Amino acid sequence: MITRRTFTAGAASLLAATQISTRARAATTNWDMSTVWPDGNFHTQNAMAFAEEVKKQTGGAVNITVKAGGQLGFKGPEHLRAVRDGLVPLADVLNIQQVGDEPFMGVESIPFLAGSMDELKVLHKYVRPEYEKIAARNNQKILYIVPWPTQYLHLKAKVADVAGLKNIKIRVPDKNAVDMLNAVGMAAVMIPWGETIPALASGAVAGVSTSAVSGVDGKFWEFLKYIYPTNHVWSSQMLNVNLDSWKALTPEQQKTVADVAAKMEPTFWTNSLKADADSLSRLKDGGMEVVPVSEAMMTEIRTKTAPLMDAFVKRVPAAEQPVKAYLAEMKRG
Repeated sequence: MITRRTFTAGAASLLAATQISTRARAATTNWDMSTVWPDGNFHTQNAMAFAEEVKKQTGGAVNITVKAGGQLGFKGPEHLRAVRDGLVPLADVLNIQQVGDEPFMGVESIPFLAGSMDELKVLHKYVRPEYEKIAARNNQKILYIVPWPTQYLHLKAKVADVAGLKNIKIRVPDKNAVDMLNAVGMAAVMIPWGETIPALASGAVAGVSTSAVSGVDGKFWEFLKYIYPTNHVWSSQMLNVNLDSWKALTPEQQKTVADVAAKMEPTFWTNSLKADADSLSRLKDGGMEVVPVSEAMMTEIRTKTAPLMDAFVKRVPAAEQPVKAYLAEMKRG
């Protein structure tokens, strides 16, 4: 028999359960993450693995949905601003493309500053603290940083020396790369990734300076024939979160997310090296040829681009101390 007392008690229990359920739903954070790279790109795969682990470690309280291929409408050079202004809570930010807002972010695009991932790790020891400061003043926090693998010149024409590069119109991702490739006689054009394939298809450019990974993303074998392993610059993607979004998490959730990022970052670096080897093989399978760059050609490229380091430091005085410290550790000072 249901009495007033049992009905009231049952209703109270139901109301309490509903309130708990409502609070649980309210405590769930749903973040979209913007990236211009497609689903198959290793940076996107890293982000998806990170999102999955965050969801697991927070018991579903922090839900990250990776929006690949520029789904949210932001181009790579817009990502720092988009996160800063809260237009998106998370974005995969290519550092060298943010120089219009933060010139220091172009430090990794100094030609031949770092020549390997091990050297890049040393460089990051000195520049990452500056990246963190830049992120903070742009209302965001860096969760992890992962480098692109080595860079190549992907060209339609086969060349044997620097003279052969003259006037080849080539797509580059950032202003410093424009300066570098113009210094060797090429006609560099800064084009965001989303516009690169149309530029190749239309013949607006006859080459691309980028990684083998991006070469696979863009199916370069449909437009280009030759790959030159110049290893001229390194650059990195930063997964950045808007600070207002970050502060909305509980301290425990913040610690969990930060711990997951720190734990997974080394694996993501390893994934970068593997992606380079796999992608180079895929480009060759597609019909592209890897052309060894002669020592004479590399020497000339290095000589012609060497002044750009001093030019960068002069233009961005904040880079002088970390670059000098890095060069000293590498015994190149």
